Amino acid sequence: MNPASFISPVLHDTLQVSLPLFRTELALAATIVLVLLVRMLPVLRRLDSGVVALGGILFAAFFAWSDLRNVAGSPWLDGAVGTERVELFTGLLVFDPLTAFLRFLLAGFLVLFSVFTRISGIPDREDAADFNVLVLGATLGMCLMASANHLLAVFMAVEMASVPSYALAGLLKGRRTSSEAALKYAVYGAGAAGVMLYGISLLGGSLGTLHLPTAATRLAAVAAAGFPDGGLLVLVLGGLMVGVGLAFKLSAVPFHFWAPDVFEGASAEIGGFLSVASKAAAVALLLRVALGFGMPAPAAAGVVESPVAATATLDAEVQAETRANLAPVRHFIVAFIGLMAAATCTLGNLGAYGQTNIKRLLAYSTIAHAGYLMMGVAAAVALAGSSSLAASTAVAAVAFYLATYVFMNMSAFLIVAVLRNRLRSEEIASYAGLIKTSPGLVVLMGVVLVSLIGLPPLAGFVGKFLVFASLVDGITVNAERSILLPLLIVGGVNTVLSLFYYLRVLKVMTFDAPPADRPQPTVGLVSLSGAAITAFVVPVVIFGVFWSGLYTLARLAGDIVS
Repeated sequence: MNPASFISPVLHDTLQVSLPLFRTELALAATIVLVLLVRMLPVLRRLDSGVVALGGILFAAFFAWSDLRNVAGSPWLDGAVGTERVELFTGLLVFDPLTAFLRFLLAGFLVLFSVFTRISGIPDREDAADFNVLVLGATLGMCLMASANHLLAVFMAVEMASVPSYALAGLLKGRRTSSEAALKYAVYGAGAAGVMLYGISLLGGSLGTLHLPTAATRLAAVAAAGFPDGGLLVLVLGGLMVGVGLAFKLSAVPFHFWAPDVFEGASAEIGGFLSVASKAAAVALLLRVALGFGMPAPAAAGVVESPVAATATLDAEVQAETRANLAPVRHFIVAFIGLMAAATCTLGNLGAYGQTNIKRLLAYSTIAHAGYLMMGVAAAVALAGSSSLAASTAVAAVAFYLATYVFMNMSAFLIVAVLRNRLRSEEIASYAGLIKTSPGLVVLMGVVLVSLIGLPPLAGFVGKFLVFASLVDGITVNAERSILLPLLIVGGVNTVLSLFYYLRVLKVMTFDAPPADRPQPTVGLVSLSGAAITAFVVPVVIFGVFWSGLYTLARLAGDIVS
């Protein structure tokens, strides 16, 4: 084989196709290098590494917004040019509407997170450079999770996001609980990564490829042949093992044990980062893998075929036949995700009842919300076999939920961080009587908690309503009705259950007598921290009433189903 015939297409794919659509990740990588130089070079140490990091994040956000504007089928955004699905770096990654949406969501989150850490005071100037490098490195891995198109890329992206997170959990040096949190997180993560890698090897060995679209096509052929030679057991075992790694990132039952301890031991800032950014990336990866195995790659004019992966776009007839052959695979995926979603949602809500530490309570809240999001993923996979439009709507519901979840959880953790600085405590009991000294803060906390419950007229209600509506769509068209109907009931019951432990926090703030041994501090809204909290909470109200614009943006992510 002539080496030039191999190298030339790869160079063209890398330089002409991949790098122009990889600008967000390149901006984050360049920012990491700049922050490291600020840390290492004496001449640059006078620079504030946080300002340097924020500048790089703004560049990444600009590139993410530009890519989002250029996604095809965007009636609300100007400048759509017709890019639907483009494989990057010979099929390892993919650029499509879901990638564009999650990149922008993560970049926007980083901007808010930078403001968050400035207000809360963690990290200090000495640790700021290390902190920013770890946050940027983890977010870079999360961007790759959202665009993974190959099972090896899935594993590498998960590890890129996880390893910096282990170090972030132990950021509070000298605190035993922080070190314990980092150790537990790393041990659980290493075990989950090993199981996931073994599952990937089983799937790759059985299907002869790790490229997701090609694997779906071969899996359809194996399913049509009735899974000969005992291959069904190997495929099921491999799929379950890959599910272990995804469930760990989602903090889904029964791989949720790390979350409460890590959230309690780590700072509130890291809790906010893990509960929002890590959750969004994990949900995107779950969508990517579940839909990747449950349906063939969409046939679209915008697809750029990889010269190495050699994946031909399926014509409509072959695509329909492949999708029909994958029906048993979709049934298995929906049953697996649905069972974990019901267990995760229920245990998260029940586990939150006995918590006395606000960060542990929010950790269990995060677990419960992972269950609601997984319900939307199950609905999307179930509908993918019968109605592409309904499946697209289900993906859009998950994307909208993630966008509103950013503001809800960031607001909650910012309030926790501000109160920690004033009260020197993160126990719920220490919030007693805050209504007398900081009524505005209590009102804002009430808005956030009611939105997390999912009550109108706040953003959390709209997100949860859209997810439940996607379950109803599946039940209506009889797509895995025996699974989606119980899921809908479990989701509704858990919404009622969550009402009590969220409102318990408000009850302590408003009705309980303040501690006699110390006066309660005043956190006025006319202050830097008060203004920041207000700015974070306002979108929770706005997107609960005027949500159509954000939903139109979320609809772009649903275009991955066709």
